[in-house]
Formats: sequence, C-alpha cells, structure tokens
Amino acid sequence: MCRKYGRDLPGLDAPPLPGAAGQDIFENVSAKAWREWQHLQTMLINEHHLSMIDPKARQYLSEQRAKYLANEDYDRPAGYVPEGSEGPGGPEGPEER
Repeated sequence: MCRKYGRDLPGLDAPPLPGAAGQDIFENVSAKAWREWQHLQTMLINEHHLSMIDPKARQYLSEQRAKYLANEDYDRPAGYVPEGSEGPGGPEGPEER
C-alpha cells in the first residue's frame, strides 16, 4: 500500500536510495509517488539553487521528501500546483474578468 496515496499501486523495482530510507521507500511508496517526488525535488533544487555537495541542501531535501511522501506540509516552488489539483479559477485556469 502506498503511503502517499493510501491505496495499492505498482511499486518500485528496487530501493531508490541506500540504507533504511531506501528500503522504507521501496516497501511503502508507489512508483507513481516516487516519480512525482523526483519531479518536485528537481523543482526545489532549481528554485532554491541547491548544491548536492552541500550537506545542508541534502538534509533539506531529505526532510522535504519525508514530508511529501507522508502527506505532510512540504515546501512548494512558487506557483506550484500538484498534478490533479485545480489552480485558481478551477481546472481551466484563472477566470477572465
């Protein structure tokens, strides 16, 4: 059962990270949720100009990953609307005035 979506979805083929965190994701997160996290992670890296050689940046992403996959409040890039969510004015976008 996917932790993010609360239902059975296809899982990953292998742990995406080494160690206990990777094993937990492998056992409890769907491939769909992991792909979505990777997309969000890329946006966070770009928006915040993160360097993956910086331990603080890696820690920040680890915290955001845990929050995202647990459906907790996580940082979103400016203007980010999760897939399947309606933006301002509904699914067609902002209302014209």
